[in-house]
Amino acid sequence: MVWTRSQRWIRAVWPLAQQSAAAVVAWLIAVRVAGHADPFFAPIAAVVGLNATLGQRGSNAVRLVSGVVIGVLVGEVAVWLAGGGVRTLAVATFTAILLARVVDGARIVLAQAAVSVILVVVLVHPERGGDRMVDAVIGAAVALAFSQVLFTPEPLRLLRRAEAAVLSSLADGLRMTGDAVEHGDQQRAMAATVKLRSVRDDLTALGTARSASDRITRHGLAWRRRAALVVAERAGADHLDLLAGSCLMLTRTATAVDGPERARLAAVIRHLAGAMDEVAENPGGQDTRQNMAEDGVELAMWLVEHGARVSAQSALAAAQGSVRMVAADVMVFAGADPGLVFTDPIPARPDE
Repeated sequence: MVWTRSQRWIRAVWPLAQQSAAAVVAWLIAVRVAGHADPFFAPIAAVVGLNATLGQRGSNAVRLVSGVVIGVLVGEVAVWLAGGGVRTLAVATFTAILLARVVDGARIVLAQAAVSVILVVVLVHPERGGDRMVDAVIGAAVALAFSQVLFTPEPLRLLRRAEAAVLSSLADGLRMTGDAVEHGDQQRAMAATVKLRSVRDDLTALGTARSASDRITRHGLAWRRRAALVVAERAGADHLDLLAGSCLMLTRTATAVDGPERARLAAVIRHLAGAMDEVAENPGGQDTRQNMAEDGVELAMWLVEHGARVSAQSALAAAQGSVRMVAADVMVFAGADPGLVFTDPIPARPDE
């Protein structure tokens, strides 16, 4: 899945547009429906509520309201007891942050409690404390409507985008490995190893996407009935870290092979890279996953045919064992039964 510059730009700007629209909607509701004169808390709450990674915006909005309520209540009580001033500001801010930490230690709760109490004490309008809390609730409600109803993120798209990044990086690393094996170039071998080690960053992003997809499925109204699809996709994504480890092992063993077998081994490795590239372009496509699984079966059959001719103690045997493991992990990610893949000498195709 290759993103053009314009697509990346749109992807970055879209959440900002949502925040801007939410701020306007919250302001209009607070002014025209609630009748508040200067409802600055409403647009602030809407923007901050949406200012989180996908999958966390709903809980972000709820935490924001709790922080605002704590800050406003503490500020109103402080102004009522002691009036304005620096001492009131110091004591009220400390008290609000302390209470926020007791209620919920999340940073957004602490920050919103502090900001809210500061605004209340500095502006000194105790009679408008109730309006401020209503404005905060309006803003949070708008944020929830945007994140959970109008613009619910698609957990499958999140997962597949992260899967595509992992598969693309693995394909690049294996392609570099194939070049290193074919030419017997240790510098290229080292570069391939470094490339595959860097896949851990993509795997971290995949882990974040898995967690986000789980939260979206549990809390998003539109995805609760389709949770089975997300669970199945997440199961495949869980296997990518094993595939990454197998690819790294293949690079280490294959680059140790010497002699005329290098060319054939390099071709096999490039074949694996091509299969991963194909799925990375369309990770949700059943046809591409089917082709990927079939490639794994063909490689397994090739190993059965040629493995018996190789000494068990040779570097080539170790490399072939690594190819076998990569092929097996590829088939599992594509949907094959792990129990069959890791026990049968020639695994069955997923549709057989």
